[in-house]
Amino acid sequence: MEIRKASRKDAEELAALFNHVEDSGFMLFNPGERKATNIQMEKQIEQIEKNPHSVFLVAASGHDLHGYLLLVGNGLERTRHSAKIVNGIKEGERGKGIGSSLFQEMEEFARLNGIRRLELSVIANNVHALSLYAKMEFEQEGVKRESLFFDGKYHDEYVLSKLL
Repeated sequence: MEIRKASRKDAEELAALFNHVEDSGFMLFNPGERKATNIQMEKQIEQIEKNPHSVFLVAASGHDLHGYLLLVGNGLERTRHSAKIVNGIKEGERGKGIGSSLFQEMEEFARLNGIRRLELSVIANNVHALSLYAKMEFEQEGVKRESLFFDGKYHDEYVLSKLL
């Protein structure tokens, strides 16, 4: 398994991976609510490549993608040191060190590019993600109470961060 930057050649596989992960019920969108396309993935990869404060990483074995991590920063002077994280791992691949490897590679990128603050949000009942984030030394900063509605009820979202 290698961790590398996503390329436009990954667009089809990335679209399938995004759709698979979003169907897990642990992402912002409901299963089937948004379907990623090859064209959308190509555009997203291009945008990330143009932003020196961002990186799009994938965990790959050959042409198969098992996970992704998107670090999105900006060039604003006051917040240039801060970036947001979105990540996902195929259901059958969780707990195998893929997430840790993606986060380690992302942190190396962040350090080399002047990013000090990493932040993300997670549904409060996503125990697999919370376990990974704790392992990677993220700390809870707050709770967005009842920020999400699915399965007929409201759910809390945790806001986590890590300072490098």
